[in-house]
Amino acid sequence: MLVSERIGQFFLDTEDGRDRLEYTEYGSGDSWVVLLHGQLMPRRMHQPLARSLAAEGLHVVTLDLLGHGRSDRPADPLVFSMTAFAEQVVGLLDHLGAEQAVIGGTSLGANVSLEVADIAPERVRGLIVEMPVLDNALEAGILAFGPLLFAARFLPFTIHGVRLLTRPIPRGIVPFWTGIVLDTLDQRPDSVAAVVHGLFFGRVAPSSRRRRAIAAPALVVGHPADPIHPAADAAMLAEELPDATFVKAKNILEWRFSPDRLNRIAAGFALRCWAEPKSGRRRTGA
Repeated sequence: MLVSERIGQFFLDTEDGRDRLEYTEYGSGDSWVVLLHGQLMPRRMHQPLARSLAAEGLHVVTLDLLGHGRSDRPADPLVFSMTAFAEQVVGLLDHLGAEQAVIGGTSLGANVSLEVADIAPERVRGLIVEMPVLDNALEAGILAFGPLLFAARFLPFTIHGVRLLTRPIPRGIVPFWTGIVLDTLDQRPDSVAAVVHGLFFGRVAPSSRRRRAIAAPALVVGHPADPIHPAADAAMLAEELPDATFVKAKNILEWRFSPDRLNRIAAGFALRCWAEPKSGRRRTGA
């Protein structure tokens, strides 16, 4: 089934200026779903899932968070935090005129989804959380992104060099996920350093106590044998959230290269969220 696709943009005024963010809409209607990418990745990573969900009648939006993809990429680490990203998602909903949405994401996007549910629970119809980064991922996250922060800050020519090598490759002639990797490598060192620095020294996710107060229904997807996104974190989150369903992926590549099973599960979950009466429940924790 073919669905319409539209690229849009909106602006957020902050204390430090005006930021431009870009998004893509798939489909139409009032059953909104917002999908958020992984750290340093573009929103296009969720294009296959967005098309699949839109074909089921959902109105899907993929967003480039600040510092990612085709949105603005400031070099100030103070503008990057999970809370700031969550506020950008709320700003997107305001821009679209969407009272509520199912909010979902992968890795960074999963944590931002939790943050949206924490700061604006009345805007969240449901959560699709893939590969959350919580307590069990600390050491692997430092090992993965610490060297990147060092290189971007003190060896910027390495980031520039990778960009010069990868940017000229036409995305239309390479496989889809190769193109996503190339887009992820298309970075500027000052922006990369700011994003990683801002996230390293801010809160990674709402605390366990606040997560336990999130009333929205949630679909939590964990991967086996993934050191940066341990399945233990996903399973722990599913235990914490009051209304969560845990799904174990067959491997860390299933949703990328054999997505049909997880696409069906995600579509069924989002459709159920919109089929149920709007919840008036709000946070009871603090």
